[in-house]
Amino acid sequence: MIRLSTSWMYQQSLTTMLNQQGVLSATQNQVSSGQRINLASDDPAGAAQVVSLNHVLASTAQYSANIGAANARLSTESSALDSFNALLDQARSMAVQGINGTLSASDRQDMATQLVQIRAQLVQLANSTDASGNALFAGTSTTTTPFVLNGDGSVSYAGNGGNQMTAIGSGLRIANSDAGAGLFMDIPAGNGSFVASAAAGNGGTLLVGATSVTDSSAWKAATAAGPVNYQISFDDAGNWTATDAGSGDAVAGGSYRDGGSISFNGMTIALSGTPAAGDTVNVGSGRTQDVFATLTHMIAALGDSSLDDTQLNNAMSRQMESIDRAQDRISSTQTDVGGRLNRLALQQSTYSDLTLTYRSTLSDVQDVDMASAISQLMLQSTALQASQQTFAKVQGMSLFDYLK
Repeated sequence: MIRLSTSWMYQQSLTTMLNQQGVLSATQNQVSSGQRINLASDDPAGAAQVVSLNHVLASTAQYSANIGAANARLSTESSALDSFNALLDQARSMAVQGINGTLSASDRQDMATQLVQIRAQLVQLANSTDASGNALFAGTSTTTTPFVLNGDGSVSYAGNGGNQMTAIGSGLRIANSDAGAGLFMDIPAGNGSFVASAAAGNGGTLLVGATSVTDSSAWKAATAAGPVNYQISFDDAGNWTATDAGSGDAVAGGSYRDGGSISFNGMTIALSGTPAAGDTVNVGSGRTQDVFATLTHMIAALGDSSLDDTQLNNAMSRQMESIDRAQDRISSTQTDVGGRLNRLALQQSTYSDLTLTYRSTLSDVQDVDMASAISQLMLQSTALQASQQTFAKVQGMSLFDYLK
């Protein structure tokens, strides 16, 4: 016969009820939180997987946020460049009007005033900022105002040549803006390879037209030792001689007729009008000019009453070439910005798909089967109530109750 003491019976009943309460509490926690794993002890292997998945989701969310910020900056840059290009179109139209010989001095001055306003607008656009107030075209010096309009009409660049980068993936970075140094300042002059300009003191009616490199091999050989600097001189019969401005050696020669062209060392220069004896055309390569200086030169030419129609025509034609090169640079940058925006969109789409996959996996590992959990909760609650009721009846019983 086994004797069961009253204290042992009480202890066993209490232990049983406490265990049932613990299980019930855990199930209640799962039902209220909707998660099967609330503590690492609930499922050590599953808990480790949950931590890993949450880390991946956090990284994906951060990269997505970075993509959103980069997309906003690049979209703002694209809009600024569109406006910049539109203003250059206006300036070019004025350059075309400026070579009209019927313009009066007053007309020229009015155009110069308009160009002053356009130049100020260009500087303002070049100083554009994003939604956070950071400069778009200052390179990595985003807190600096990159372009400063000086009193003499020149523009100084206070930024740097670096591009601000944004991390959009593990080991994957993309430029979220473009430095103004390369975009607006260091622009090749002339046709992009060389500049041909009539000397300011010419006495004839010679006009320099379109220029181009027509023989790339000859041009490459001519510039192999560095930038070239030639002077083309005319005599009273229209004969020309090209000399190296550095050494004074003759490099080419020929005869010119009104409306013809001059070609040597891979270059072709279209001309019109009649040169006077001693008139010259200077040809140089490797030169650059910032877009703001282009407008400053136009303003100066329009405001110079001493220039005759031929001289003004030559001056404005050279600046039109510079505007064309600036627009080429802007167009190339806009194409690149568009490519970066497409890349960001593709990366964002990839992250959206991955996020759905990761969240589904996390739900499978962490989330509780609510129907099963509720059923267990009801069973466990019923069992606990039964244990409590049984204990309440048994603890009140004694031998005397049995003898009755």
